[in-house]
Amino acid sequence: MSLIKSISGIRGTIGGAPGEGLSPLDIVKFTAAYATFIRRNTTKNTNLIVVGRDARVSGEMVSGIVVATLCGMGFDVVNIGLASTPTTEIAVTEENSCGGIIITASHNPMQWNALKLLNENGEFLNDAQGKEVLAAAEADAYTFCDVMDLGHELVNTTYDRKHIEKVLALDLVDPDAISKANFTVAVDAVNSVGGTVIPQLLRALGVKNIIELNCEVTGRFSHTPEPIPENLTQISSLMRDGKADVGFVVDPDVDRLAIVMENGEMFVEEYTLVAVADYVLSHTPGATVSNLSSSRALRDITAAHGCQYAASAVGEVNVTTKMKETGAVIGGEGNGGVIYPASHYGRDALVGVALFLSLLAKSGKKVSELKKTYPAYAIAKNKIELTPEINVDAILEEVKKRYASEKITDVDGVKIDFADSWVHLRKSNTEPIIRIYSEAHTMQEAEQLGQQIKDVITEMTKH
Repeated sequence: MSLIKSISGIRGTIGGAPGEGLSPLDIVKFTAAYATFIRRNTTKNTNLIVVGRDARVSGEMVSGIVVATLCGMGFDVVNIGLASTPTTEIAVTEENSCGGIIITASHNPMQWNALKLLNENGEFLNDAQGKEVLAAAEADAYTFCDVMDLGHELVNTTYDRKHIEKVLALDLVDPDAISKANFTVAVDAVNSVGGTVIPQLLRALGVKNIIELNCEVTGRFSHTPEPIPENLTQISSLMRDGKADVGFVVDPDVDRLAIVMENGEMFVEEYTLVAVADYVLSHTPGATVSNLSSSRALRDITAAHGCQYAASAVGEVNVTTKMKETGAVIGGEGNGGVIYPASHYGRDALVGVALFLSLLAKSGKKVSELKKTYPAYAIAKNKIELTPEINVDAILEEVKKRYASEKITDVDGVKIDFADSWVHLRKSNTEPIIRIYSEAHTMQEAEQLGQQIKDVITEMTKH
């Protein structure tokens, strides 16, 4: 059994003793601590907190506990039921609520679940806020309300429709062009909430031919849910047979978007943001942001439009903070996470689908032809396991000295920028490992660079 507490929330496997898995007692404790934080920090006077969940088998149970605990803390709950992460984020602001809890373990397997915590702007808590919640939970620093002050549950299941309407209202989304293109679109929603909302969105955009794979909302995932190539063999096979013009794959909470080309090959998650950013920048020039572990292709595309690119620390809240600082018109993460401020500050696969289809329709190209217009890069992902007694911070400092002649960024681990490649080293928050991401123009070069850095670190640990 696993239970992981971090500034972004609490996640774990269902079952087991309290403190070992995500037990009902852990859910109550963490929800009460969050409610205490909200009560102390909100500027709203609505006394509302929004709750939404993905389709996991444990979701109804966890949701019931979360809703009851919030009511026990004196909050009224707007329960939007089965909903994507971006839909729940939008509901927080639409309801003018004090915050929100998303019940989802994102791309983790079905035995996992989690509570993701939102502020009153429908955005994830920052580092300091997350630590405040963790401290309150650890110290049992919360008090339940008296019987006459108990909150109430309000059910509102209209937010899928509201989210879709919000996407359709975006200036750069062009349903007429999409409808005229007469695309056949395949969708793999891994048996979660995307199975409802993505086909609904496609129909609203004018797509008449939709091939639905794993769109039954059962919560029993038909394959490992992270939308990476090794998990997407079913839709790839369908696309290779020439049955669709484009394939879209979302994770269980629909904040990440992977695209499959008409030939069955991956568009590559990193390029979801690159393509959407290219389209946005061609109409609304401005700054862009991604995290330090995302592809250099976004920087190159941004420069080609005569605009400025900035990199943030890894983590959605860090990306959105940097986007606000720079006034970015588009940003996100290389895992298929598109953040479009014209809609809201959160990764949103619905926005990604609508903008990508608008781009594809207007380009007149096949998806594979579109991909060839972007800078070619490949990212290799490795890790090096360390014994707990090794000082990882000291290792990273030594790496900085070793490569001092190159451009170094150390706001989040150590990133070394070479002329045609880069490597990013980050200490894991949950394991005694260093994650090593490396990018170059080919996968072979990226792998070689990652191995080179790995060898350097291995040598350091021997001394």
